[in-house]
Amino acid sequence: MKGSRLTALLVGFAATLTLSACGVPPSGVIEAGEPASGMLPSSQPTVPVVVSLYFLHDGALKAYPRKMGDPADLATVVDQLFDGPTNNEAVTATTQLPRLADAPDVTAGSGNGVSIKLPDDVAPLSRPAVLQLACTVAQLSGSFAKLPANAHRDGALASPSIRVLGDGWTRTQSADSCPEPWRP
Repeated sequence: MKGSRLTALLVGFAATLTLSACGVPPSGVIEAGEPASGMLPSSQPTVPVVVSLYFLHDGALKAYPRKMGDPADLATVVDQLFDGPTNNEAVTATTQLPRLADAPDVTAGSGNGVSIKLPDDVAPLSRPAVLQLACTVAQLSGSFAKLPANAHRDGALASPSIRVLGDGWTRTQSADSCPEPWRP
């Protein structure tokens, strides 16, 4: 018992000497101008967000939730829509969008328009396929203010339109008739 007390006392004394032996006297708060600042990390961690991708369920549009790492990247969301339903979603979901060999060129306009330029070898899209695109883009536009810049009319968010361009054809569709996005 006596040995363990002595050991504890010596360890405590050694720790005290170590902490106080640096030679810097204690001081109070020293005010010296603005707080330190510096460069932010080049890549800040992204917080996954759930967005709705619109597929067909028994021929009707339906929102399917999909976890995304960066919802602000409209092109990535459109690419995932063209990739079609996942294996789990494919149990009830289908798509009329074709699989693309090359990624489409997605451009958010200055108003509420979004243009999607497809590779030259893609046939004209069906109305349900264009609606899948329009509804997916519309829910992104309504959920995330920076996608794309939308005009407000009488306090309501204006419904974006989508323009799909192919080799010698164009389809334009508003999102006025879209079903509600998925809600948890």
